[in-house]
Amino acid sequence: MKRAIISADDFGLSLEVNEAVEYAHRHGLLSTASLMIAGDAAQDAITRARRMPSLQVGLHLVVIEGSAVLPHEQISLITQADGWFPSSQFALGVNYFFRTRIRQQLAREIEAQFEAFARTGLRLDHANAHKHMHLHPTVGQLMITIGKKYGLNALRIPREPPAPLFYATGVRSRSLGNALLRQWTRLLRYQAHKAGIATNDWCFGLAWSGHMTTQRVAALAAHLPEGVSEIYFHPATQKNTLLNRLMPTYEHHAELKALCSSEFKNGFTHSGTLLCCWQDVVHDQRHNN
Repeated sequence: MKRAIISADDFGLSLEVNEAVEYAHRHGLLSTASLMIAGDAAQDAITRARRMPSLQVGLHLVVIEGSAVLPHEQISLITQADGWFPSSQFALGVNYFFRTRIRQQLAREIEAQFEAFARTGLRLDHANAHKHMHLHPTVGQLMITIGKKYGLNALRIPREPPAPLFYATGVRSRSLGNALLRQWTRLLRYQAHKAGIATNDWCFGLAWSGHMTTQRVAALAAHLPEGVSEIYFHPATQKNTLLNRLMPTYEHHAELKALCSSEFKNGFTHSGTLLCCWQDVVHDQRHNN
């Protein structure tokens, strides 16, 4: 069986992102959003989510290039003076793995983000991490261990198979980096399943991140593999100063347009793919086990 979860990242980052999430849920195929709980527009996102009970909302954990929940004074080894995490993935990865005091502060911040989400009153649908930092074994394990205390039962595995992308575009996407990334996903999947947390089989949105245009996603939807695929987007109604700084090349509005296009919907019909949500996956994986 082919099934797909249609989701959006960065909910709460800005009003423009929130507007797009609401529009794509009401008028397109978007069923799921991942909330940046310390984002500049997090409260606006929470308000929108409360008036859209059919929108499934999870935690978009931020431990790189984004705002922390805890003040800098409490986690000064992992955030800058402005309360933001640095952008260097390599440096953060080394520190998170090797430095005990940094890991302790990281654990406190991860707990604070789950706690802040719990205070919203929204049901925790799933979790993932900004820039897929939960692939880091330390971050992934902390997310799973702490998240379980807050009801976490579903987790994104960012494993993107190259074949559907080739079928969709005729262009092969193979690199050593992608091959290594797929190996890290095996560890994350093992960590999740050991903890009884459900996962998707496949994930799309990595190779075309910020460029999930109508033509691409319609072709992708028509060539999805068997199993559960999460297809994630970065929509926004327009660019603003923050989006231009963080994601200058992203086609945010084009991704919003794709989410609401008839071509995208028709692609699923062509491939016989059923749309679903994370809790459907949780139910099925528990039943099968």
